[in-house]
Amino acid sequence: MVLNYVWISFFVIAFVVALLKSIQVGNIELFTTIVESMLKTAKVAVLDVGIPLAGAMIFFLGLMKIAERAGAINFLARKLNPFLKRLFPELPDKHPAMGEMVMNFSANMLGLDNAATPFGLKAMKSLEEINPNKGTASNAQIMFLVMHTSGLTLIPLSIIGYRVAANSTEPSSIFIPCVLATLSATLASILIVGIKQKLKFDRVLITWLGALLTIIIGILVLVQVLPLSTKDAITKHSGNVILLTLVVAILLGGMRKKLNVFDTFIDGAKEGWDVVIKILPYLVGMLVSIAAFRECGALMYITDSIKFVVVSLGLNSDFVEALPVAIMKPFSGSGARGLLLDIFDLTKNPTLGPDSFVGKLASIFQGSADTTFYIIALYFGSVNIKNVRYSVWAGLMADFLGVIAAIIIGYIFFHG
Repeated sequence: MVLNYVWISFFVIAFVVALLKSIQVGNIELFTTIVESMLKTAKVAVLDVGIPLAGAMIFFLGLMKIAERAGAINFLARKLNPFLKRLFPELPDKHPAMGEMVMNFSANMLGLDNAATPFGLKAMKSLEEINPNKGTASNAQIMFLVMHTSGLTLIPLSIIGYRVAANSTEPSSIFIPCVLATLSATLASILIVGIKQKLKFDRVLITWLGALLTIIIGILVLVQVLPLSTKDAITKHSGNVILLTLVVAILLGGMRKKLNVFDTFIDGAKEGWDVVIKILPYLVGMLVSIAAFRECGALMYITDSIKFVVVSLGLNSDFVEALPVAIMKPFSGSGARGLLLDIFDLTKNPTLGPDSFVGKLASIFQGSADTTFYIIALYFGSVNIKNVRYSVWAGLMADFLGVIAAIIIGYIFFHG
């Protein structure tokens, strides 16, 4: 429902702004510009975005199937159980929801958003089965949902794929910054909800959270003190090293379990194509509405206002041009993706593109949070939750802290 209102609002706002501007200047050329942009964007969404993305999704979903059948997911569940058990104290031991949540988090970690959804819906259903107050979100459901909306991603596959499609010369340069930003958002979500739920922050939980925070701070400090040439080499090549290492590790793990690795890969790859087909209608619909919203100039008014405040405070405002992606992300992943691709398009603004500071920061924004309103509507709607309690403000607070972290990380890694 939220996505529906967002989508309609873009077209209505575009129409109203175009009408007011046309009256002001005495011609209706802006209407023609908006419609032409809408039609062009519909074509671009399929040919220049959907098809290039399909290859990456098919390949990595095939790899994920190997990892699943080789037992890597179950192994991950066992290792994370001490941590998750403390975040979800209401959950009985060995409850199916635990494994389903791990599968959901694992898919998110790999940047496979749509692959994560089926596991997330299963987990939400399992959590509802033990919910004593049907129709009202339980503590466990809220913790799971807010952690999910923080967009925990260890491999920002989709974002790298979009950067490849945009002819980036260093598509994996945002790998580590995305990981750090999303870890920051996830840590924020755990603390916000954990404090609200009065969780017992015992030695095990504090150790896990402390380890995450130490990793984030350690990497940021290390990158900050490195020479510029070394920093550039790390941001450009470390993502490729990690990705290739992961691919080889999954294949060797499948062989060790005596799987027919290639046939297993094909099974997963077929699911990848299904995911892409499901994405395309959302992609086309949202990108076209974003095109109308963008061409009317409404978003420019918002960013100009923010820039005015930032400059008035004497702060660097280079990040402002990437902010539309961060603003849009809680409402619509497709909408934020459309704005990201708009920044990548050099024909619209030759000073930007995927390898500019704005392009890289926008990529980090895209990977540092998830679609809070859409996830609340989808996940809670699937089990008929009417009373979402504090889910919305907790999710948005985590999103906000994730944006702040992303800006800081972006400046440390990419701003001269």
